[in-house]
Amino acid sequence: MTHPWAWSYEGYDPETERLRETLCTLGNGYFATRGAASELPAGPTHYPGTYAAGCYNRLTSTVGGRPVENEDMVNLPNWLPLRYRICPADAAPGPWLSPDHPQLAEHRQTLDLRHGTLTRWSVYEDEAGRRLTVEQCRLVHMGEPHLAALRTCFASHGWTGTVEVESGIDGAVRNAGVARYRELADQHLTGWETGAERTDTVWLSCRTLDSDIRIALASRTRASSGRGGPPMPQLGSLGAFHSLVLPVVPDSPAVVEKTVALFTSRDPAIESPRHAAVDCVALAPHFRQLRASHRRAWENLWRQAKLEVPGEAGGILRLHLFHVLQTLSPHTAELDVGVPARGLHGEAYRGHVFWDELFVLPFLNLHLPQVSRALLDYRYRRLPAACHAAREAGRTGAMYPWQSAGDGREETQQLHLNPRSGHWLPDRSRLQHHVGSAIAYNVWQYGQASGDTEFVQTRGAEMLLQIARFWAASAVWDAGLGRYRIRGVVGPDEYHDGYPDAAEPGVDDNTYTNVTAAWVLMRALDLCRTLPEPHQRQLCERLQLDPEEPERWEDIAHRLHVPYHRGVISQFAGYGDLDELDWHGYRQRYGDIRRLDRILEAEGDTVNRYQASKQADVLMLGYLFSPSELASVFRRLGHPLDDDIWHATVDYYLHRTSHGSTLSALVHAWVLARVHRPDAWTFCEEALVGDVADVQGGTTAEGIHLGAMAGTLDFVQRGMTGLETRDQALWLDPAPLPELSKFGVRIRFRRHWDIDLRIRAEQVRIAVPASENAAVRVRLRDRSFSLAPGTSRRLDLPGD
Repeated sequence: MTHPWAWSYEGYDPETERLRETLCTLGNGYFATRGAASELPAGPTHYPGTYAAGCYNRLTSTVGGRPVENEDMVNLPNWLPLRYRICPADAAPGPWLSPDHPQLAEHRQTLDLRHGTLTRWSVYEDEAGRRLTVEQCRLVHMGEPHLAALRTCFASHGWTGTVEVESGIDGAVRNAGVARYRELADQHLTGWETGAERTDTVWLSCRTLDSDIRIALASRTRASSGRGGPPMPQLGSLGAFHSLVLPVVPDSPAVVEKTVALFTSRDPAIESPRHAAVDCVALAPHFRQLRASHRRAWENLWRQAKLEVPGEAGGILRLHLFHVLQTLSPHTAELDVGVPARGLHGEAYRGHVFWDELFVLPFLNLHLPQVSRALLDYRYRRLPAACHAAREAGRTGAMYPWQSAGDGREETQQLHLNPRSGHWLPDRSRLQHHVGSAIAYNVWQYGQASGDTEFVQTRGAEMLLQIARFWAASAVWDAGLGRYRIRGVVGPDEYHDGYPDAAEPGVDDNTYTNVTAAWVLMRALDLCRTLPEPHQRQLCERLQLDPEEPERWEDIAHRLHVPYHRGVISQFAGYGDLDELDWHGYRQRYGDIRRLDRILEAEGDTVNRYQASKQADVLMLGYLFSPSELASVFRRLGHPLDDDIWHATVDYYLHRTSHGSTLSALVHAWVLARVHRPDAWTFCEEALVGDVADVQGGTTAEGIHLGAMAGTLDFVQRGMTGLETRDQALWLDPAPLPELSKFGVRIRFRRHWDIDLRIRAEQVRIAVPASENAAVRVRLRDRSFSLAPGTSRRLDLPGD
């Protein structure tokens, strides 16, 4: 990095090219395109990918002689292709050039975060000393969500002649971006048609095999200043291209502009995707105007999501925010989509929606609440599917899937591949029913931050109550314990999907699951008591709510079991009876043991035998709840939780976690910032560089980790400030790290826009703009006050 708003790579490195392609992805919330070279098709080094939010397709593969169904986010036709070669006046045409060609002499690419463009700059030199400089600027328009564009400038040095250019759309694409999926079916598209409109526009249309989504792209290619002859269309069965020949002389560059429009049949108010794409690209202005309006859209977006952190950490956080906004932009509010765990940046996790919104929505709530509401509406539209799943499992209420995609059914695969051993193994992660608690938590937090009572009292309340119903139906009474228990689940840890040698999958009384279930039941009861009478009556009729149900919820919310062992909270019942792992020995033998489960399985062992966790599990409670709220939940459950127990619990699991997920470092940094601040920065650093340094070893090339990226932003916004939005007030309890002791955020809270919050070492400053029409209530530790519009207040923070 050489500039606080630029993310740059000097030189060309084939080994890291796919990582760079992911981190240089451009998108606008509607679709995104990986930062792949335009000169090359997919191959071992390069993987072009274009993904439209919510565009899924289902295929059946044969694995081990049995059919396996998977629904994937579809890799759409590649609009990037633009290749070139030099044709000197005194020699035969040269080879098609690309960064992989031996004639590459210099290479650089820069992602402009402020303006949302990717610029690639290359210099080629042949055996005769003829040099060609190629500068290409790319954008996916943030203001016009269906448009993207390339501007490529060719400059000759030491020769005169022409540059031959081939530009178009390639429909011969597959979902082949993840190595461990390559034994599975990957051809999602069919029904290709191509055509040409006018002299400068070609189009390609196709559809998905099962979901029958029609997709169309139109590409307009023009040479600037009318240089050369008209572009010549070349139509094939799987592609549509233009060929151009541009005269070049030293000191007089030649420029080609390529503008592309993408539409699908999921788009509203269009007759057909093909007609819409052709018409859209015909009306699109020249590149300079497109770039100007694109920049204005980004400038407006940055104003809504202001986060100022100095230094290297600030640069990485800005990159994280850039990718969050490209995946979940204001355009997302118009779509029926969820939070793809790996963004729109690659094919890992098949583009599915997990619980990662738990780490994303808290940030969006305070900047783009309309996007948060749309993402919750995605869950609401799939509430019938969740209720059906609960009935199939013999329960009432809503059982949301661990992995969701198009229609809300459970998309978690039945088998997963251990690449270390080559074995296909049973996948039991669908037992992570705590995803329902995450959805309920997001409903509640959105309501507290936005003040959107209309949503919370209708659709939000319906989801929350149905999730509460599911937990009530899952809890069974244990007379011996005198407690309710929830059996046969998998917690956030994910390593432990059963007891050693047990016939049935799942573990009992996962603390995170039980405590969050109790919290959901408490919030459901709060809603039942506070809903206005008309909403309450309508909801009871719609859900056919039995008057006795809230009484049972109350009982369970006070009597769910939380296991303990040796003075700490157990991850689940029996965790303390498992064997201790030789952590030192395994680290000596393998070095990186983040995916300890794969290592042990390849040895013929199982992680189920050991006190070893993939990621934060019990400690996730410290991420969701402030210390006072967590203590309150435990108190209502009748279980002890004081500072000594919590600190001992944090220390216990800190030494028994392999951090096999990018979310783990984030949660540990969040918790340690309150428990043992000197250790927090180590985990914060890992969370920051998780994707940019690819700490998980090759996973970033398959897509960003959106939850971890958004979580680092929220770590500054809420973790460092202790910010809570409850009781119609802003609650603050700052605990900045020495390495993050100076920062500023701008938030939107209920009816209040652009509240500025700044931390400077031991001071906090809060400012309310004059444009506000009401005072903001603030509670800072033991102080309460109101800030009138146009005023600010600076306060010293008391020592710990």
